[in-house]
Amino acid sequence: MGPEWIAIIALVALFVAGTVLPINMGALAYVAAWFVGVFALQMEEKEVLGGISADLVLTLIGVTYLFSIAKNNGTVDLIVARAVQAVGGRVALIPWVMFAVTAVLTAIGAASPAACAIIGPVALGFARRYKINPLMMGMFVVHGAQGGGFSPISIYGTITNSVMSEVGYEGTAMGVFLASLGVNVAMAVILFLALGGRRLVHERVDPAEASSHVADDLHVGGASVTVRGQGVGVSTTTQAVGVRRDHVLTLLAFAGVAVTALAFDQNIGFVSITAAVVLAMLSPKQHKDAVKQIAWPTVLLVAGVSTYAFILTEAGVPEYIGNWAAGLGVVAIGALVLCYVGGIVSAFASSTALLPVIIPIAVPLIAAGGVSPWAMAAALAVSSTIVDVSPFSTNGALMLANRPDTISEQAYYKQILGYAVIVTLAGPLLVWAILVLPGW
Repeated sequence: MGPEWIAIIALVALFVAGTVLPINMGALAYVAAWFVGVFALQMEEKEVLGGISADLVLTLIGVTYLFSIAKNNGTVDLIVARAVQAVGGRVALIPWVMFAVTAVLTAIGAASPAACAIIGPVALGFARRYKINPLMMGMFVVHGAQGGGFSPISIYGTITNSVMSEVGYEGTAMGVFLASLGVNVAMAVILFLALGGRRLVHERVDPAEASSHVADDLHVGGASVTVRGQGVGVSTTTQAVGVRRDHVLTLLAFAGVAVTALAFDQNIGFVSITAAVVLAMLSPKQHKDAVKQIAWPTVLLVAGVSTYAFILTEAGVPEYIGNWAAGLGVVAIGALVLCYVGGIVSAFASSTALLPVIIPIAVPLIAAGGVSPWAMAAALAVSSTIVDVSPFSTNGALMLANRPDTISEQAYYKQILGYAVIVTLAGPLLVWAILVLPGW
């Protein structure tokens, strides 16, 4: 058996074990990297350890550290409350506010499950009070998280852009982000039109009443689920709403990180952790526990999986699968196959773990011509994350766990599952048709 098949079999076992068992997939990936790298590929242990991307790990630590400070000091609550106040009592805009706020949270560094855990109880609470379709509201939250999830300073965006840079393709960040945002907005529009959104257009509520419910739902905490592939729960701890000096400083910090990293091309990891440290120094007692709330399970997950992705590269797996896909005769067909692989696997496993693995596989397809690097990266990224509406995925499971009492758990589960099946079957095809087929 060739080394590429050994690495592939270990990869399949890794995803199965990480999905079925409550064990961090990053830890499993380190074990697989050691066994395959040292004993199958005859690599030195130092070579195996050299596969980790220090830049990627630093960025994940920096952006999630900064977000944990924003969550602890009430800036997140402030964003949600002000967004709800902005709708002026128009019920039809409430789902869109939930979409936008969740998108903002993931765009500034929140892990997708964390954003869904914070906003989910608020959104579904509104669904119960104002008779908004709970499937529409829950899926708006998930699509919002995925829509903002590929900004250049987000977790997904950082992973995708880092992997693309490592394989020699720069400048894909904004293309991937806009593609993800556009697709998820389109999905939200379809949901809005299909699930009674037009009925809400003429309905009004007291804006003060709506705002008061935000604080209540933010501090209820909601139900939690284990994060897929990470073996931990999701925290929803927040602080009281009210504009303070530290809120203003935190918002300025986020703006400064975005401008410095994007406009001046500085390393996002260093910039974000510097901003977090400055905020922590200004209020050391308030933020003494913020470092504990860094997304350490995500850091371990990405560190382990990126190390195993390096082992896959050393074993020749990307070239092997990529050349097979390219050998189908038409590059676009190979791209479609990879989009479906990403979508189907991610519906049950961790999207965060999948991205560092599947993107390098597409390199031979990009090299063959006919599709641009940003379009291929965007197609794979969106196909692998749009299916997180699945009740087997963490985001979908969080919506199910926080369902309103106007619908039974079994009925809501069937609704989410039915929608997830449609998205898993049609999503990769539509994404491929929009991003890959035109040959941008």
